[in-house]
Amino acid sequence: MSEKRIGRQTPTTSLVLPYIETKGKEAVEIYNKTGRTAREWQELLIYDILAIDKEGMWVHSLFCYSLPRRNGKTEDVIMRIMWGIIHGEKILYTAHMISTAHSVFETICALLDQAEIEYTSVKAKGSENIRLLNEKGKAYKLDHLVNFRTRSNTGGLGEGYDVLVIDEAQEYTIDQESALKYVISASSNPQTIMLGTPPTAISHGTVFQKMRDKVLEGKSKNTGWAEWSIEHMHDPYDRDIWYETNPSLGQGLTERVIENEITSDDVDFNIQRLGHWLSYSQGSEFSEKEWENLKVATVPNFQNKLFVGIKYGVDGKHVAMSIATKVDEKIFVESIDCQSVRNGNTWIISFLKEADIEKVVIDGSGSQQILSDEIKDYGIKLKPVLPKVSDVVVANNMFEQAVTSSKNICHNDQPSLKQIVTNCKRRAIGTNGGFGFKAMMEEHEIALLDSVILAHWACATYKGVKKKQKISC
Repeated sequence: MSEKRIGRQTPTTSLVLPYIETKGKEAVEIYNKTGRTAREWQELLIYDILAIDKEGMWVHSLFCYSLPRRNGKTEDVIMRIMWGIIHGEKILYTAHMISTAHSVFETICALLDQAEIEYTSVKAKGSENIRLLNEKGKAYKLDHLVNFRTRSNTGGLGEGYDVLVIDEAQEYTIDQESALKYVISASSNPQTIMLGTPPTAISHGTVFQKMRDKVLEGKSKNTGWAEWSIEHMHDPYDRDIWYETNPSLGQGLTERVIENEITSDDVDFNIQRLGHWLSYSQGSEFSEKEWENLKVATVPNFQNKLFVGIKYGVDGKHVAMSIATKVDEKIFVESIDCQSVRNGNTWIISFLKEADIEKVVIDGSGSQQILSDEIKDYGIKLKPVLPKVSDVVVANNMFEQAVTSSKNICHNDQPSLKQIVTNCKRRAIGTNGGFGFKAMMEEHEIALLDSVILAHWACATYKGVKKKQKISC
């Protein structure tokens, strides 16, 4: 009789710092008292997470791990939480979805019941907590506690913990990180744990991806990383790869379940079932290939006047300026700059005074009129166009068509412009099906692309100066 096949029990990629002692064995023993049994890969992982040095400090003050879906990745966090509250830690568990946070709360309560560990709890969704009871049957006041929360840009501020858990880490944003990373600063032995899957086209977070890049480049400190993944895209029907990337396959997860997950979307399957980390942005409205096909080798000599697009960012922090001009049968676009609004408009005014400009378009509620007035005050003989929402909708449509269909746009492959064009998504504008674009990466400023779109629109729709009709007798 052949031995039952199970998934790979060790990570395909890992970085674990050397250690000689761990609290992992004790955590597994506590967990196994609940009636559940930790799988081999889960035991190995919790040993690494709970590794300590000779001073009793956590070897990994940050530990991150990534697995494909439905493998039981949360069980290691449950082990970590149960060990922590028994040993007097104060823990904050966070998730992207309220349903995830509540499910983990209910699971830990059930396991504590099974292990006959006494506790008290608050079950209200969104503010759940568990606090252990002392020998007298009373709740500990300051520790032996775990709170369960969903993440926001301000959640966690002002609170102090020993352990911070970031579940569904693929959705962890920079703003959320800013709100949460200091909640463990006052702890004498803090630890942060991130767990999730590789980000998909609809994932909003960037922190998990950046941390992975940092670890694999050898630029991290006191950090552990483990993942089950593939480097390159694979055939979804390759069963050997299923076993290579799913440690719980054959131990709860079945081949039939995986086979039923296969659809026409091979990319999504590779990400969510095989743990593939894409090296490009699969969700952008414009691909790198589309954009690269429109580049010219050198910046052309401008024979015609320039059309300028100026866009103030929606958050009021940045302003971008770009130009467009006719080159043969195409429209050449280029970004001039994107600066902080705090720098003022002097750099914009200087460019408008010196360049040979036909038309300037300014968009940005609250700032467009200020700049328009400054242009007049400086004696620049331009009457800025302040576009309506309907104009912006048309401009976005024209730009999309120019890139994807007519191909009558060209550029000189500016890195900053390429970065934002190939990492943007549609967003709704107005109430009649209009659309604009938004950046997929939080650190990218979409105003840069918007300014290009405005400049392109101004150039594409220009009809020339109408000459007055002369009447002769």
